[in-house]
Amino acid sequence: MMDLAPPRTTKAIIDGALCAAASGETNEVRSPIDGLVFAELPRCGAEDLDRAVRGARTAFEDRRWQGMTPKARKKIMSAWAELVEAEFDELCALQSRDMGMPITMARNLEMANALDALRWYAEVCDKLYEEMVTLEDNVTALIQRTPLGVVGAILPWNAPAMIGAWKVGPALAAGNCVVLKPAEEASMVWLRLGELALQAGVPAGVLQVVPGRGSVIGSGLSRHMDVDALTFTGSGPVGRQIMAAAADSNLKRVSLELGGKSANIVMADAPDLTMAADVQVGFMFSNQGQVCEAPSRLLVQREIAEDFLAEVAARAAALRIGNPLDERTDMGPIVSAAQREAVVAHIDLAEADGGELILDGRAMPVPAEGYYLGASVIRVDDPHVHIAQEEVFGPVLTAIAFDTVDEAISIANATRYGLGAGLWSDSMDTIMYATRRLVAGNINVNGGSGPAVELPFGGFKESGFGRDRSLHAVDKFSDTKNIILRSKR
Repeated sequence: MMDLAPPRTTKAIIDGALCAAASGETNEVRSPIDGLVFAELPRCGAEDLDRAVRGARTAFEDRRWQGMTPKARKKIMSAWAELVEAEFDELCALQSRDMGMPITMARNLEMANALDALRWYAEVCDKLYEEMVTLEDNVTALIQRTPLGVVGAILPWNAPAMIGAWKVGPALAAGNCVVLKPAEEASMVWLRLGELALQAGVPAGVLQVVPGRGSVIGSGLSRHMDVDALTFTGSGPVGRQIMAAAADSNLKRVSLELGGKSANIVMADAPDLTMAADVQVGFMFSNQGQVCEAPSRLLVQREIAEDFLAEVAARAAALRIGNPLDERTDMGPIVSAAQREAVVAHIDLAEADGGELILDGRAMPVPAEGYYLGASVIRVDDPHVHIAQEEVFGPVLTAIAFDTVDEAISIANATRYGLGAGLWSDSMDTIMYATRRLVAGNINVNGGSGPAVELPFGGFKESGFGRDRSLHAVDKFSDTKNIILRSKR
């Protein structure tokens, strides 16, 4: 078990300084591990947000960041990444304490991908080229990429370091200034990352971290007339509020990565059913199922359904539930008591709707303190029932049998979401046929891979729009202008 030192940073970061809220109010930080308070954070309000946005606007207008040479910005972002790597283990432990992520996941996925993204976008800084077009013999046009200005970033609580890096990295690489609002349930890691950015040389005002309530800070960013763009990862209802607020204010650019109800299709000719069961359980129940792209609908071809579901249930039942700071833990606590209650309510409703509980997480032995819940596997016949349509955001897997690939595609697409999908088949014809028809932004075939900063990430339909990661993410934080030059000769 890792040694638990007090958090290094418990202040907001506004205009280059660590500070308390103007009101002096604070929020207790309770760890989901045991429900005990381990820190207090400033409860920032409208005055703090306005000060942060003013600082960001001043930093943008005086060009202290966008006016740097690309190589200078690259050097600072690279130095930031080095400082993050130096505190890597401490940041991982902080993340586990704050929101319950198992330490192995914090190390191997969350912080590893955050660090990778910071390094990757540091390298992007001096590789963003402009275009030149000849219109006439003596008329040349420059298509210039320009940053948008002040970017608001609102983060989720389930993987804040990684998802935040996917937003802050390209925004800074493009020359913007960022006001970041961490989730109320998981603010700690970005307060420290923001302080490390200052230590690395990111100028005052270029990156601000303002913790507080979503109804105050998040809503304020959405409606602020001096915020030029807003990027959000979170729930659909909040995404709708953000779009409405952007329309009611200054028509700021908005990108949204929202919910998911990803389908994992396992054909009878899957090349490795053992691997398919391992990946299904590993992906679905990682971070206690609190993953937007989690394969929460398992679609299995009927001829192998009984045996495959038994394998999946056996693996899920064997997951070790406990303190996330223990290296042996597979599943830590749900992020909060309220979220745990919401997940249990979904299971209760699925049972009332006639779902077959192959594995009941409510009956699993769990630690007495904290917000723990075991894995559930629920088989349903009707793909339109509540549990097969609604995002649970917890350790609940819905299983559905199908007969043909066309039926599987139809079931997979029959939700309002379109974030992720999986497919297991040994037939290239089936793979090409299905992947062209599946409505999802990320499709893993025969295992695929974990998150890759090189690939754009986002969804279709009510999973949102805009893409995190890759060079495509830079596009949502920049725009183009034409400069048309006519020579005398």
